[in-house]
Amino acid sequence: MKIEKVIDFLVKLALTEDVGPGDITTLALIPREQKAKAVIRAKARGIICGLPVAREVFRHLDPHLRFSPKVKEGALVKPGQVVAEVEGRVRGILIGERTALNFLQHLSGVATLTNRFVKKVKGKKVKILDTRKTIPGLRVLEKYAVRVGGGVNHRLGLYDAILIKDNHLKMTGGIKKAIRKIRSQYGVKKPIEVEAKSLAEVREAIEERVNRILLDNMDLKTLRQAVKLCRKAGIVTEASGKVSLPKVRAIAATGVDYISIGALTHSAPALDLNLKII
Repeated sequence: MKIEKVIDFLVKLALTEDVGPGDITTLALIPREQKAKAVIRAKARGIICGLPVAREVFRHLDPHLRFSPKVKEGALVKPGQVVAEVEGRVRGILIGERTALNFLQHLSGVATLTNRFVKKVKGKKVKILDTRKTIPGLRVLEKYAVRVGGGVNHRLGLYDAILIKDNHLKMTGGIKKAIRKIRSQYGVKKPIEVEAKSLAEVREAIEERVNRILLDNMDLKTLRQAVKLCRKAGIVTEASGKVSLPKVRAIAATGVDYISIGALTHSAPALDLNLKII
């Protein structure tokens, strides 16, 4: 699904949730034709993401509102900096305020956290990946925010890449059986990634000539050994499991190709922004 359609759907859903049959406070206090200008400001340092979504919020409420970004998508902003202006009928501005900010703050938070991880591994060849640990319904936008922050997307869902994880292995009898069963259905057309928690499992996956091995929750010593084995066999590596900002550069130094981090989407703190009429 194209991101424009996702934005349209999510904005309509969010406004239905928040506004319902109408904003009873604003409709009672604000005359229909009263106009003003409002500014959205950053209250913290971070990467701005979600401006096109905020624009759509106000457009859905009042097509005549003028939403004017004052920074580019992906820009680094400082506290007090104006991010965007909204001008026109006050009712639309006030009714859309919280929904627009909710999208902007969350997506900017994801982009900001991603960017922090990317900067921590600067100079290394490793790429920072997201995961499927996303807020239900927001995956497309959250993965967009990861890209804005300088990260790389993993698979979008269960349908676009094969990843054999520990529970699959438990139910199918191990790495060899699982991989052979996958290949009996798909042949060699679909790349296979398999999760490994030990060097023994890494060796087993290498013997089955998989395309990528997910090195899960390994200590640095084991991770270095696993990366060395995979590199020799020409297999791409991905490290995962409890990756934090203080640890990520040491993980990158093992030579791993990718580091996947669920926290980018499931634990990113919102970037503090506000909207004020001026």
